[in-house]
Amino acid sequence: MKELENLYREIHPKVYAFFYAKTGSQSVAEDLTQDTFYEAMKSYHLFRKQASIKTWVFSIARHLLFKYYRSNKYKKHLEKRLVLQQDHPLLLEDAFLLKEESTTLLKCIESLGELRREIVTLRVFGELSFKEIGELVGKSENYARVHFHRAKLQLQKRMEEEDGKTMSDR
Repeated sequence: MKELENLYREIHPKVYAFFYAKTGSQSVAEDLTQDTFYEAMKSYHLFRKQASIKTWVFSIARHLLFKYYRSNKYKKHLEKRLVLQQDHPLLLEDAFLLKEESTTLLKCIESLGELRREIVTLRVFGELSFKEIGELVGKSENYARVHFHRAKLQLQKRMEEEDGKTMSDR
C-alpha cells in the first residue's frame, strides 16, 4: 500500500494531465483522476506485477476514460462547453492567444489517428516510457517509439500550417 501512496504523489499530476488533455475539462479531469486512484486502491490486491505499477494505474485510467466517453456525461459536458464558450468570450488578448495555442495543439493531436493520438497523449501528458506505452497499447516498445516520432513530425507540420493560417488571417 505504501508503494501506491508514493506512486500517487509521483504520477497524480501526470494522470490528471492525461485526463485534462483528453477531456479539456478541469473538473472532469479531477473526477477521473480521483476515480482512477480509488479503483487502484480498491483493486490493489489484484495487481499481478506483470507490468509496472505505473503502467497498471494508467491502464485503469484508460479504462475509466473509455467508460466516460461511452456515458451521456461526455456528450452533455461537450454541449455545455460549447454554450459557455459562445456566451463568455475572453477579454484579455494574452489569455486568448495562450488558450488558442493550446487549443490548436490539442486539435492537432485529436486529428491524429486513434493509436498515434493515444501514444502521444500517454507520452506527453502521462510521461510514460515507450516500454510502458507499448505494454498499454499492446505493441512493442520500438513500435511506440517510431509512431511517437512520426506523430511528432505530423504535429509539427500541422502546427506550422495552423500558424500560417493564423498569420494570413491577420
